[in-house]
Formats: sequence, structure tokens, C-alpha cells
Amino acid sequence: MDETISQIDRSQKIFLGVLSALIVLGVVMVYSSSYIYARDIYGNSAHYFYRQLLFLAISIPMCWVISKTKITFWLKYGWIFHLGVCMLLVGTFIPGLGNHVKGANRWLSLGSFSIQPGELVKYSTLLISVPFFEKFFDMSVKERWLKGSLMALPLLLLILQPDFGTFTICFVLMAMVCFLSSFPRKIFYSSLVIGVLAIVPILLAKPYRVRRLFAYLDPWKNPQTSGFQIIQSYLAFANGSIFGTGLGNSNEKLFYLPEAHNDFIFSVVGEELGFIGVFVVVSLFMLLIFFGLRLVTKLEQRMSAILATSLIFALGLQASLNMGVVLGLLPTKGLNLPFISAGGSSLIANLFAIGLFLSAIVQRKKELNSLQAHNNFDQFRSSSSNTFSQSFQEQRMSSMTNDNRATSQGELF
Repeated sequence: MDETISQIDRSQKIFLGVLSALIVLGVVMVYSSSYIYARDIYGNSAHYFYRQLLFLAISIPMCWVISKTKITFWLKYGWIFHLGVCMLLVGTFIPGLGNHVKGANRWLSLGSFSIQPGELVKYSTLLISVPFFEKFFDMSVKERWLKGSLMALPLLLLILQPDFGTFTICFVLMAMVCFLSSFPRKIFYSSLVIGVLAIVPILLAKPYRVRRLFAYLDPWKNPQTSGFQIIQSYLAFANGSIFGTGLGNSNEKLFYLPEAHNDFIFSVVGEELGFIGVFVVVSLFMLLIFFGLRLVTKLEQRMSAILATSLIFALGLQASLNMGVVLGLLPTKGLNLPFISAGGSSLIANLFAIGLFLSAIVQRKKELNSLQAHNNFDQFRSSSSNTFSQSFQEQRMSSMTNDNRATSQGELF
């Protein structure tokens, strides 16, 4: 048991170390990729840099507080959090609250700040999906319909915004949870096929999605329009070569590459830090996933293990999709790179996920420490009982020996 606790501690320290490295690298790259754009737009070259630090100051304490709560609390009352996130999604459609940007209602205006509820809904969906699929046959029909509708609600709202990227991620995460749970396989596979077939017409319903698909297949056909972003991303990686042009020396961020500090920040990493920088970023994400899953293997409570696995999978999925897009391996879509791209909503949501994950690990460590203390107490009690018994036996034998000696002396006289 001591060995298990030490293994958890060691893996947790490496996991947090890798996470810290990603966050620090993200802060550096946000400043490097945005300082010229921020100076031109806001008159302050450190605008995005300060905002990133501000959101870190909010999200890191939040992550710590969540890690100290019981994961069972979140699994039991996660539907309340999910309902709150759904209300925020609804708020994006209300005039005066919702912020209409680039043809989509994805942002909620809160004074000088804006929040994207779609970032949070990825993880709130996980919180209600785990108990829903794991306890599906323990629920009444009414309860199934109620919670099932609550799970489907954000998917409908995401389509209406529209935010097809977040919709797809939520759909994949729900499928992942269903696959890991004890939900019947036959129903799962049939539902998965129906779901995938339903996504196809949704994908083709908007002409710009079709254009993106054709741009992915042949970006050079329309290099100034639909293929512009991915071509500029190609140029960024080509300029970076092996060792990069040097930190701060990117040319593509000079208003050539759209969203250089956000969706396409990985392209700036490739240009300024070269293949070496790309390799480091990919390696850090792989280490984060590896040690995250290694910690999951130490969990015994089934729902906690499913949730923790899904959280790590969600982070890895988002990182893979973003890298795939900027490398031209996937159709262009506005997805940020976790912990590295600029954006407060993404940072808060992803560190919320880390807090939930650590909550499961911390609770497991407490269980092991409690069990170890109980075993030590039992061993101490058993040892004390044996010592007392042995001492009593020795005293009794000594008393019998003295009595025998006294009897012998009495017979002598």
C-alpha cells in the first residue's frame, strides 16, 4: 500500500510539472504571437499577455479548490452545474447579453469581459453523462427521459449558435463515456451509427462548412479565400524549419495568419521555435496524457475512473484536433490548443477539468491513507495484545515457579 501511495505521489508530481510547463509555454507564446496585433488594435502590446495572467490568477485557485472537494460530490450534483451552463448557452441568444461575432452567437458579454459557455459545456456534459450511462437501468423511465433531455439540450443549443466544433467534441465525449460504462454494447453501437448518420446532414446544412471541406481537400484552389488560413499555416511551419526563426521573430503573425494568438498559435510555435518547439509541445501533451491515464489506473471507484479517463481524453482530443487543423490534416475549424492558446474561457474550463481530475486522485489518496492508518492500528492492537498475553504468561509461570520453590522448602523443614 505504501508503494501504491508513493506511485500516485510520483505520477501526480510529474503530471503537475508537465501541466505547469504547458501553461508557462502558453503564456510566453501568447505574448510572442499577439504583441504586434495587440499594439495595433488596443494600443498596448501586452494586452493579451495581461489578460492571460489575469485568467490564470482566477483559474488556478479555482482548480485548487475543486481538487479539494470530493469527486462524488460533483458526480452527484453535476447536473446542477450542467443546468447552469445550459442557461449561459441560452443567454448567448438574448439581445444585449449575447455577443454576435462572425455570424455566430457563441459569446456572453459580462461588462468588459466575454465568456464562451461552449468551453464549459464540454465538461458539464461529462459530469452528467457518467452517472447517466453507468446507472441507466437503475433509473425510472421518467428519470431517463429527464436526464437524457438535459444531456441533449446543449447539443441543440450549440447547433443553433452555431458551433459545430464544440458540438462534435461533446458528441464524441458522450460516446466515450457510454463506451467506458456498463451500458449495453448493442444499444451503444446502434445509437452511435444513428448519431453519426444524423451529423452528416447537419454538417452539410451550412455552405461555409462545405467550403471548408473542399478547402481542406485542395486549399490552393482558393488561396485568397477559403484556403488562406491553412496556406499561411503551411508557410509558418516551412519558415520555422528545424530550429525556428527565434522567439518573437514570426512573420506570419504580422496580420497574415488569422487568429495567430488563438486557434493558430501552434503555427507560430512551429515558425518561431521550429521542429524542436513542435516536438516539445507534442511531447508535453503526450506526457500529460500518459501520466494522467497512469493515475487513473490507481482509481478503484468505477464512476470516478470513468470520469477521470474521459477528462484526460477530452484534453488530448482537443489538442489533437487543433494540431491536426493547423497542420492541414483536418478541415479548418476554430478550436484552441489547451493551456497554450489565448482565451480566458478555454483556460478556466480546462483547469476546471484538471481540478475535477485531481479531485478523484486526492480522494483516492485519502482512502489509501485512511486504510493504511486503520491497518497500522490493527497491527498495533494485535501486537499490544500479544505482548500483554506473553507478559501475563511469563508472570504466571514465574509465580508458579516461586510457589513450587516455597512448597519444596516447606517439605524440607
